Amino acid sequence: MDNTAMAVENSEDVQVASNPGGVAGERLKSFIERIERLETEKKVIAEDIKEVYGEAKATGFEPKIMRKIISFRKMELQKRREETELLELYMSAIGMAE
Repeated sequence: MDNTAMAVENSEDVQVASNPGGVAGERLKSFIERIERLETEKKVIAEDIKEVYGEAKATGFEPKIMRKIISFRKMELQKRREETELLELYMSAIGMAE
């Protein structure tokens, strides 16, 4: 590396080191603040979901089964069929089938 390239590299190192709150710092801070806001929103939404499950349970529904249905609804139809078939096969193999 020639002296000019070394001087440019060293000046960039000094600039970054002496200006830790520069553009990169502001960008990083922005990402962190966005994540913090989303984490707060996530906590509020989780509390709302818990309340809905509580309301459902109070009216006689089983939250554990509701969670399973929600999990199934997220799956593609073919994946859901495969999982159901495997579940039935395994249950049959251990004598739990009707």
